[in-house]
Amino acid sequence: MGHDHHHHADAGDRNLALAVAVNLGLTVVQFIGGLLSGSLALMADALHNLSDAVSLIIAFGARRIARRPANPDMTFGYGRAEVVAALINYTTLILIGFYLLYEAVLRVFDPRGVDGWMIVIIAGVALLIDLATAFLTWKMSKTSLNIRAAFLHNLADALGSVAVIVAGTLILLYDWRIADPLITLGIAGYILWMSFHEIRPVIRILMMGSPKAGGAEGLVADLRKVAGVADIHHAHLWQIDEHNSTLDAHVVIPGGAWDQADAIKARLKRHLAEVHDIHHSTLEIECSTHACLGQQTFGHVRPPDR
Repeated sequence: MGHDHHHHADAGDRNLALAVAVNLGLTVVQFIGGLLSGSLALMADALHNLSDAVSLIIAFGARRIARRPANPDMTFGYGRAEVVAALINYTTLILIGFYLLYEAVLRVFDPRGVDGWMIVIIAGVALLIDLATAFLTWKMSKTSLNIRAAFLHNLADALGSVAVIVAGTLILLYDWRIADPLITLGIAGYILWMSFHEIRPVIRILMMGSPKAGGAEGLVADLRKVAGVADIHHAHLWQIDEHNSTLDAHVVIPGGAWDQADAIKARLKRHLAEVHDIHHSTLEIECSTHACLGQQTFGHVRPPDR
């Protein structure tokens, strides 16, 4: 099992390294082509491609850091390194989207001549490379927010290349120079929509939110049905990283059942693992006759400010 995991990790690292090299090469070609052809759309695609290469480098580094074991400084381990990397990549993508909007609006009011053939040829090559890079990261993107951010960078690039080809074709056929900045506006709009949508679960993890909206209420309601549980309060449910959640709670058991406290706790932990896939929990057991008073279900009552 350990050997297979190590093999898959190495294969994933090789795919990421190859994707970085390919994207850096493509970025250079697109920048040169954009300068020679005068195409803002091609330059926009090149800028986005550069962000792809950087995002892949960040994803690669975070992926390796996340494998480090827990230690006294990082008692939960380094799994959140990948979540931080995803936040950086989506934030960068949002900044790029706003920059492209700004440049495209300026070009709408001042259209410039562009070389349609060069745009179509370079964008065609870029499309093939973008699709190949997306393929290299597609499988890993299913199980990692970090790699998903890098994958979506590449997928957006592939769509951007299609848009650039359309712009170049319109310029060749009809001399519609306005198509170049209009296509750029479309690329920027898609980048912003995608980034704002995908960054929300990343922020949720970093804000120590529960695995899904409303999930904590359902979890507590379910735990209250477990035999021997009178009530649950002072509950905290949060994601340690993308794949692991933890629960901290006070569990009240009926008076006269104190001799069953260990069995009730074991029952709850087993239920958490089997039903809710939560394998790390801290449960403080209280007898109903001495339970905390006035406690809310989630969080805790803070002492008054002094």
